[in-house]
Amino acid sequence: MCGLAGFLDRNVDRSGEDVLVAMANRIAHRGPDDSGIWLDAEAGVGFCHRRLSIVDLSAAGHQPMRSPRGRYHFVWNGEIYNHLALRRVLESEGEAPVWRGHSDTETLLACFENWGVVETLKQAVGMFSMALWDIKEQTLTLARDRMGEKPLYYGWSNGVFLFGSELKALKVHPRFAAEINRDALGDVLRRQYISGSKSIYRGIEKVPPGAIVTVSLQRQEPSISAYWSVSDAALLGKNIPFRGDDGEAIDALEGLLSDAIALQMVADVPVGAFLSGGIDSSVIVALMQKQASRPIRTFTIGFEEDAFNEAPYAAEVARHLGTEHTEVQISSRDALDVIPLLPQLYDEPLADISQVPTYLVSKLARSQVTVSLSGDAGDELFGGYNTYGMAERFFKLNHSLPLPLRQFLAMGSEAAAPLAGALGQGKLARQMRLASSVISARDAHETTERLLGHWAGQAVPVFGLSTTQHSAHDAFDGMALSDLESMMARDMVGYLPDDILVKVDRASMGVSLESRVPMLDHRIVEFALSLPMHLRRREGVGKWILREVLYRHVPKAMVERPKKGFGVPLAHWLRGPLREWAGDLLNPHALKQDGLFDAAPIAQAWQQHCAGSSDRHNDLWPVLVATQWLRAQ
Repeated sequence: MCGLAGFLDRNVDRSGEDVLVAMANRIAHRGPDDSGIWLDAEAGVGFCHRRLSIVDLSAAGHQPMRSPRGRYHFVWNGEIYNHLALRRVLESEGEAPVWRGHSDTETLLACFENWGVVETLKQAVGMFSMALWDIKEQTLTLARDRMGEKPLYYGWSNGVFLFGSELKALKVHPRFAAEINRDALGDVLRRQYISGSKSIYRGIEKVPPGAIVTVSLQRQEPSISAYWSVSDAALLGKNIPFRGDDGEAIDALEGLLSDAIALQMVADVPVGAFLSGGIDSSVIVALMQKQASRPIRTFTIGFEEDAFNEAPYAAEVARHLGTEHTEVQISSRDALDVIPLLPQLYDEPLADISQVPTYLVSKLARSQVTVSLSGDAGDELFGGYNTYGMAERFFKLNHSLPLPLRQFLAMGSEAAAPLAGALGQGKLARQMRLASSVISARDAHETTERLLGHWAGQAVPVFGLSTTQHSAHDAFDGMALSDLESMMARDMVGYLPDDILVKVDRASMGVSLESRVPMLDHRIVEFALSLPMHLRRREGVGKWILREVLYRHVPKAMVERPKKGFGVPLAHWLRGPLREWAGDLLNPHALKQDGLFDAAPIAQAWQQHCAGSSDRHNDLWPVLVATQWLRAQ
């Protein structure tokens, strides 16, 4: 795993080398093992790179790298798990160069020269973001993996085109313009993450998952095209669904998972896995251990609060599978100490509180390994989130009752919420407000937005938001998807790449750990999208097929329990150890000075939460994260 950055600038001179060094140093955590720069001042292009050596630890893997025939210069971040197979194809075609080493960087460059960028990426299995300079065409090509595991930002700023793995690298450039994107800030408060191609800065965007962006100093408007998309895979799955029976489906999924895990266990450094004891991580670890010649290393953190502590379950699964298990008990103080680091780790606001334990377990794993596999994406692919069951009930209710009646019921629920709060039922009051918002939704799309969004029933308290908001649903318009399928698809193109994968990438790379996600092998994604819903959710229980794979390796009773999630007791913390910190950030006078937030509804929410009349931590945490981030700039 690595970090990259660079620029296009027709006025650059040799001083550009100093800028490239500075850009690389800002993302040194992504690659502590090696660094490199390349500048062609005449062409106006520069690359920098930081390397975390995973495959081919020798100098033969150094970047930036030039292609065998000299046409391309290349930097990238990621892993191509099938690169040895791609080498064999080149060799069988008589097109392979004389290999200098066994890095996937060298493989990709040879493939680009022989097959072109699009065909190479279609054949590649992996996670990546990359920048490729074509000397012949004088064009820069940026690309990102299919599901968005690895980040890549880009955009024009004061006449210079900038790109990089993290925004902090772009900000080093002397021409960077740090103007806040209010719509992105609104996303943080509404969804807890910045959605789609936006970034927190105006003019800077993210390369979409599965996309290629091409730009040059002559053609400055970036050209964006897709070589793969979730929507295309979903349409293919609808048109050519899986036709086998239950047993055949389980066999097929286990085979695909086993193949993906085998590829992702390949490294020239120690490899381990995160293990929570839940369905997703347990199935990954079980299939890893089945293929390993020695006990694999697994990692879990435990919490003092029983309601959030899954460590005993993970330990039980680890003993059953025979892994070399490491568990560390985390105190509230340990977790709270991470919160001041968030603006540095996440160089744009992300308000997913599970970023705290994710960072802590990454730090634990990095003490023993350089690569760790995770069980992320099982919920999105196989319908595992608790909210899916809740959504099914609301979809059914909203279809069965006319809108005027639902609006009348919503008024009653909203009116009763303060009474619940006055009786000390803050959580119930929040649920009643949420129900009031959701049952008055006009359609399934609005139902989903209100169910998953924050500030239910209230305007998002950010000034100057655009009146039009594009949704991840747009990519699936016209498809014959059920309400639940549409919601799951939305999560796959929104919540997954913009929240979950951002959280994991920054937390793991913040400690120089490479995190790999076997379930995001695109062949598994395509298979999941071809499955009928009864193989993903059955009798109201999610991840049916994934559970059946796991039961072949771990006793059912060992892993069947209510889903806790990977969280912390935030509601309690905001009334206790974080109260002074939060109160300072939410001071109405300070918020008004920022000129971005509507202080009145925020102050009301803070008062309600502190008094216990309503649990508003879901609304307040995004404001706190965004405010802390803004004041750290």
